[in-house]
Amino acid sequence: MSQSDSSRRSERVCLRIDRWLFYSRFFKTRVLSTAAVSGGHVKINGERATPGGRVKPGDKIELVRDRLPYSLEVLEIPGRRGPAAEARRCYVEDAETIRQREVQSASLRQDRMLMPKTDGRPDKHTRRKIRDRNRP
Repeated sequence: MSQSDSSRRSERVCLRIDRWLFYSRFFKTRVLSTAAVSGGHVKINGERATPGGRVKPGDKIELVRDRLPYSLEVLEIPGRRGPAAEARRCYVEDAETIRQREVQSASLRQDRMLMPKTDGRPDKHTRRKIRDRNRP
């Protein structure tokens, strides 16, 4: 058995976190997944991940994407970036996080509904309202 055969087998057992997120269709490009991991938006088993960090079945991944939380458990390592149904088989998501994400996205939609509406570009009065609303 050559060294390349053993390295391929170890790749099937574990995979870089940026590749796993890309293969599991959480990000459209690998560059975006690497940027999210480097930016501290991904944790593996409670610890901040690095783009080269390895993921194996049984690991817990905490991910923040578009200000929405995801809590995942890795079930298997994908061999490629395939269809969405194939990607969904690679992880299971925590039900509490799904509920929390739905509540958070509903509140974001509600905030957008309460924003003042104008035709086209906001005028001076509307810009002041928007600015005041966004201030702490």
